[in-house]
Amino acid sequence: MKIQIISGEVTISAILRNTPTAQVIYSALPISSRVQTWGEEVYFSTPVTTALEEDAKDVVKPGELAFWVEGNCIAIGYGKTPISEGNEIRLAARTNIWADALDDVKQLASVLAGDEIRVIKS
Repeated sequence: MKIQIISGEVTISAILRNTPTAQVIYSALPISSRVQTWGEEVYFSTPVTTALEEDAKDVVKPGELAFWVEGNCIAIGYGKTPISEGNEIRLAARTNIWADALDDVKQLASVLAGDEIRVIKS
């Protein structure tokens, strides 16, 4: 299954992993929200709720799409956050990794807090 994340001129395609979180998010699409930023991370609220998965993590690789369970938010890190050590992408909490971007997530640097963001099936 594939999705697209769209904000302004930025479009990122992603392929879903076979996880419970991916299934819940896909079932909730389309999602429209407003961007929040934290360092080089964008995140946004969703109508989705799910449990923390066993393999949840706070340090992610570029292109891994995360779901922050406590905030019911999709989080996409593309660089350093205020708590990163070295060059790692460290999110604020352990998150469920539910998809992998097929496009460069560094495009998100041009997305500003308050911008509209949509997640759709593709």
